[in-house]
Amino acid sequence: MILRLRRWFRDRKLASAIVLVALAAGVAQLLLWWTGPAAKPNDFVGPPRSGYVLYNSRMWSYNPEGQLAFRMQAPHLDRRDGDETLYINSPVFDISARKPDVPDWHGHSLYGWVDKSGTLIKLQGPVHMQRPAFTDAKGQPQAEVTIDTSEVTAWPKENRMVTAEAAHAVQGARTLDGIGMRANLNDNHLELFDASHGTFPPRPRPQRKS
Repeated sequence: MILRLRRWFRDRKLASAIVLVALAAGVAQLLLWWTGPAAKPNDFVGPPRSGYVLYNSRMWSYNPEGQLAFRMQAPHLDRRDGDETLYINSPVFDISARKPDVPDWHGHSLYGWVDKSGTLIKLQGPVHMQRPAFTDAKGQPQAEVTIDTSEVTAWPKENRMVTAEAAHAVQGARTLDGIGMRANLNDNHLELFDASHGTFPPRPRPQRKS
């Protein structure tokens, strides 16, 4: 009988010790959760969602005066939710000259991006622009103009564009090359920032009447 009582007390003490150890471990875990650093938030949010996708799309943008500023068509156009910007594959575009006697500029690039208001365009990858030959209001013939560059930022409603990349411009027999370019298509002003050089052959003098 005495031996049974001793075993009973011994088993009870062992069980109490186990319970105390479990309680201490639980309290320690709670303290760790309470005082430990907060979990690092997951910064990955994934790609922006598309509001809609258009295939073989066409778009037009007008300036505040109601004049057509530019036209653009592309095989794939993706409008993003949130900022309402447009991501465009292989855009082909026309920029209005805004002068009745001057033809529009035509061009294409690898990719394009247009902001919500349509006032800012980014032409990404190689960019080619061309204006056909024409005769101006004074009756003087003007040769075709081509511009080849890349990574262009353009303000089509103002007919302005700029790039920090290499640019090559040709008008008839005249050529211009440089690194970085600013152009105003309204007044045919083109400025090269660095390493600029060109060829300007003399224009033929008008023949005197005998």
